[in-house]
Amino acid sequence: MSLADDINKLSFKDMGVWPVPFKVAAMAILFGALLLAGYWFIWKAQMEALDQSRQEEQRLRTEFLDKKKQALNLDLYREQVKEIEQAFGALVRQLPNKSEMDALLTDINQAGLGRGLEFDLFKPGAETMRDFYAELPITVRITGSYHDLGRFASDVAQLPRIVTLNNLAISQTKDGILALDAVAMTYRYLDEEEIAKTKKAAKDKGAKK
Repeated sequence: MSLADDINKLSFKDMGVWPVPFKVAAMAILFGALLLAGYWFIWKAQMEALDQSRQEEQRLRTEFLDKKKQALNLDLYREQVKEIEQAFGALVRQLPNKSEMDALLTDINQAGLGRGLEFDLFKPGAETMRDFYAELPITVRITGSYHDLGRFASDVAQLPRIVTLNNLAISQTKDGILALDAVAMTYRYLDEEEIAKTKKAAKDKGAKK
């Protein structure tokens, strides 16, 4: 009698009298089916939830370590911010306000006259508005000796307000003296009303794009 015939004769109603090998095989199959069903209907969802919990734990751990590092460096950050604010304040104090611009223009003019130079041209241009300050270009043409022109440039650099000399060009006049053509760029900070207008203009310009 073949194995197939033995299997065909088996009845689930009489499992108690099955040969031992068939009982063992049936129990193994049943156990495997129970494991598969348990995994699919119960354990799979639990394992997915466990995996998500592990990922969330790792995220929270990383976030905690980052915040801990920030907390440890908080005093250092505050000190750096304080230093930046002080440096920024020092720079702003070097910018005149609107009422001080006339005095600054006089200082630039006096710096040249004090060195015996002559101004053939001293022409302030139109202001260019920036975020919190305005640029004022002044076209100048000054005549004098080479050394006096150099001293004038040094005096301008040492003014308490920020003034830069740009587009420098030196030429010789018919009289044999030197002429310095330059754009003296100075700056002033905007008052609150001007800053508000500048921001509004920038916003309106962005809205039109």
